[in-house]
Amino acid sequence: MKQKVLFLCTHNSARSQMAEGLLRALAGERFEAYSAGTEATFVRPLAIEVMKEIGIDISGQTSKTLERYLSEPFDFVITVCDAAAEACPSFPNAKRRFHWSLPDPSRATGSEEEQRDLYRLVRDRLRQYIEEELLKTAEPTDSPNPSPHDAAASG
Repeated sequence: MKQKVLFLCTHNSARSQMAEGLLRALAGERFEAYSAGTEATFVRPLAIEVMKEIGIDISGQTSKTLERYLSEPFDFVITVCDAAAEACPSFPNAKRRFHWSLPDPSRATGSEEEQRDLYRLVRDRLRQYIEEELLKTAEPTDSPNPSPHDAAASG
């Protein structure tokens, strides 16, 4: 059974959207990834662009409010911005909560390339957090396709 993960940020427009896409790409066989915000806006074009650079398409994702998920059980609820951590209601059905403090790339100033660089930085830090914290902390799930080594060991 897949573990459910909810990523939260303020507007569900960049950080949480990138995290949802990354988790699906990195470990979609183990996790169901969701994202939401304390308020919903739209998925930022630069978030879509920098994810596409690494072969992940989040253009079909939409911005959602966290109220949509308040009554659902989650294995992990992860806030990816300080404002969401403060405004986030209690998720009584969440087994674990993490907070990853990341800058808001949608507030970046400077040239478009400088803004894009901040989106890349946030994307890469999210990937690092997912690989080093979430994937190592989460319980292994039963694999629907055991490896040949597993079959040989049990036979």
